[in-house]
Amino acid sequence: MTTTLIKHVSVVNEGTIRLCDVFLEGSVISKIVDAGLFSGEAHEIVDGTGKYLLPGLIDDQVHFREPGLTHKGDLYTESRAAVAGGITSYMEMPNTSPPATTLELLEQKYQRASEVSMANYSFFMGTSNNNLDELLKVDPKQVCGVKIFMGSSTGDMLVDNSQTLDNIFAQVKTLIALHCEVDPMIKANLEKYKEQYGEEVPVTAHHLIRDEAACYASSSAAIALAEKHGTRLHILHISTAKELDLFRNDIPLKEKQITAEACTHHLWFTNDDYAAKGNYIKWNPAVKTAADRDAIRAAVNDDRIDVLATDHAPHTIEEKEQSYLKAPSGGPLVQHALVALLELHHQGVFTLEKIVQKTAHNVADMFAIDKRGYVREGYFADLVLVDLNSPWQVTRENVLYKCGWSPFEGQVFNSRVLSTWVNGHKVYDGQHVLEGNLGHRLTFNR
Repeated sequence: MTTTLIKHVSVVNEGTIRLCDVFLEGSVISKIVDAGLFSGEAHEIVDGTGKYLLPGLIDDQVHFREPGLTHKGDLYTESRAAVAGGITSYMEMPNTSPPATTLELLEQKYQRASEVSMANYSFFMGTSNNNLDELLKVDPKQVCGVKIFMGSSTGDMLVDNSQTLDNIFAQVKTLIALHCEVDPMIKANLEKYKEQYGEEVPVTAHHLIRDEAACYASSSAAIALAEKHGTRLHILHISTAKELDLFRNDIPLKEKQITAEACTHHLWFTNDDYAAKGNYIKWNPAVKTAADRDAIRAAVNDDRIDVLATDHAPHTIEEKEQSYLKAPSGGPLVQHALVALLELHHQGVFTLEKIVQKTAHNVADMFAIDKRGYVREGYFADLVLVDLNSPWQVTRENVLYKCGWSPFEGQVFNSRVLSTWVNGHKVYDGQHVLEGNLGHRLTFNR
C-alpha cells in the first residue's frame, strides 16, 4: 500500500488554515496531526513548508465532449488537464453526440470514464421534451443529477414545453441542474442586430443578444416552478447581478432547496474584453458587464452563490476563429480555474478559505458526495498542493487541452499547482501528468 507524508504544510480546510503533517495511506487520508508530530515512515515525503494544501476541487459542470465530439476534447485529455489544474473530481454534462438522455447511453459514458479518466467522475442525465420515463429511473446514489437546458442548446436538448417542465419539476426526486436563458428573447435580440449588421454581427454584441432579461426571465420562472413543487433545484453559471436577488443567504446550505453556481469566466472577464479576446470568450450565458462581474464576486462572498465551477467546454481554434454568428460558444478552463481563483485571492477578492468552501466543501455537501471535498481523516485523499508565490505565464505551449488554446493565454499567474493527488495517487507533479492511475466513480449519500 502506497504511503505519502506531506509535512509542515498549511492546510486550508473548514474555514481555517492550520500547519499540519498529513499522512496518506492507500486511497485515504489516514492521519492529520500538528506539524512536526507525525513519527511514522512513508514511501514518499513531501516538504510542504511555505505551501498550501487544499482539498481537490470538485467541478460540478464540465463538457468533456465524449462521445461524438472528440475532435474538441475527450474524457482522457480533459481529465488530464483537470488534474494539472487541481480538479480531482468532475460532473460532466449530457449534451454529447448522442446526448445522454437514456440510462443506456448514460452508462456507456460511465464505462468509458472507468477506462480513461484520470479524475473522479459523475455524469448528469440529460432531459428532452419526451424522456420523463427515463429520468424517473435515475438512481440518486449513483448519478449526480438531471440537467435541463431551459434555453438555447445544441441538438434536441432544449426543453421548452411548459407541461413537460412542470412534470419534470413535480416528479424527478434527485437534484435538477438548469441552464437558464429564454430562447425566443435571445432570437428576437439577434434579429435586431442582424437587421443592423447583416451576417457580420460583432462579438461585442454577444452580451446584448444573450442579455440580462433573457437570463432573469428563465431563472425566475425556474425558481417559481421549484417552489411550487418543492424541487431540489441548482441553477448553473449565473451571469447577471439581477439574478442574484433570487437566491438566499439567510439559511445554511444544508437547508437550501434552491442553490446557485458561478463560473470562472463570469468572475474574471467582462464585456470590455470582447474587443481583444473575441470569440475566445464567447460563452452561453454571455460574459456581461463589470458591474455584473463584481456583483457575482460579492455574492460568492456573502453566500448567495453556493459553488464555483468552470463550465469547461472546448472547441477547436478553427471553430472559434469563424465569424461571430458561426463560432460556437464555450471555452476550456479546467487547467486554469484554480490559479485564476488564487489570483483573485492575491487581488483581495476571495480568501483562501472561501475558495475552498465554494470549490470543494459546498460541492461535496450539496451533492452529498461520499467522503470527498474535505481534508479529513478517513476521507479519500483528493488533494492539491499549491505555491502562492511562483509566477508563470500561460502560453499555447503549456496548455494541456486537446483544443490547444486557453482564454488565459498571455496571463501571468502568481500561483502554481505543485502536486495533485487523486485517491492517494500523485497524478501531477507540477510539470508532468503522471499516467497509470484512474479516477473513481463518485457515489452519493442520498
